[in-house]
Amino acid sequence: MNLERITFGFFIILALTLNMVFVMGEIDNFEHHNVWFLTIAILINLVATGLKLGDRTQVGAILLAASLVADLLLITARIVWVVVEEEAAAGPGAEDMVGIVSLAIGALIANVVSVVILIGDTLMSRR
Repeated sequence: MNLERITFGFFIILALTLNMVFVMGEIDNFEHHNVWFLTIAILINLVATGLKLGDRTQVGAILLAASLVADLLLITARIVWVVVEEEAAAGPGAEDMVGIVSLAIGALIANVVSVVILIGDTLMSRR
């Protein structure tokens, strides 16, 4: 087994699952979405993006692009959360939470694309 590929796959799949953990729950309910799960999802996505930087193949370019999309959407969701939290002491309202979770769902789709490409590339590669 290749430790580098294991680490790479681990962080890509972890990024997907942490993003899913944040998204789960009623989309407009503030209590169903934890700001720390979003923050950890951002950090893991950034690590996964860093691991994709060295690959110079076409598949690597698509993986990097999908990862950058996920990073951008998750960071935007966190920025919206910070701005909304400053305006309302009780936390984001229903409309704000829908926007935040919608951005995270977009990032989730980008992470799914990364995992599907990773699995497809793995199945197509020869031993």
